[in-house]
Amino acid sequence: MRSSGDGTAVGGPYPLHSSATDHSPKPMAVQGSGDATFENSEQIGYRGPTACAAAGITYRQLDYWARTGLVEPSVRAAGGSGTQRLYSFRDVVVLKVVKRFLDTGVSLQNIRTTVQHLRERGFCDLERMTLMSDGATVYECTSPSEVHDLLQGGQGIFGIAVGVVWRDVEAALSQLHGERIDTGETLIGNNPGDELARRRNRAV
Repeated sequence: MRSSGDGTAVGGPYPLHSSATDHSPKPMAVQGSGDATFENSEQIGYRGPTACAAAGITYRQLDYWARTGLVEPSVRAAGGSGTQRLYSFRDVVVLKVVKRFLDTGVSLQNIRTTVQHLRERGFCDLERMTLMSDGATVYECTSPSEVHDLLQGGQGIFGIAVGVVWRDVEAALSQLHGERIDTGETLIGNNPGDELARRRNRAV
């Protein structure tokens, strides 16, 4: 990895910046069955407790991140008494990515830059994206060779395969309750524990 005179990288892997100038590759569309999943996920929202369960965070963290603008719900913000935040599937993926970076000691400033970058990319190429950090900088890698180049630096590196996070969140939310954004209908997740409870109730 070569560096230019202003400290930005030339060629991959690409450090994330909060400025408008972006040296990263053009987004790649997610192919195959992921398209249908992506489209369907855009029609469903998740309340705070569900988002917390899927992302592995506490409600206090969720509330703090929303109030400070780190990760705000894109479907519906809290609008006063009786109104609950509603998070999209993509929001929950970001929540889980933030949690993993915080657990490894990445600075809040770098995490904010990462969140902004993910939202700007529109999540079109998340399945192939790996976010890596040496604690001071967060890099985007979209190929194994870019990951290898970064590891050659010799410093401690932590990586997150966003596609893996995506699938983890997808599996978790499939067992939890969601809400149709257009109608407000509650969607019951396919939770084996719930099914077992229903069978036991019918047997009584």
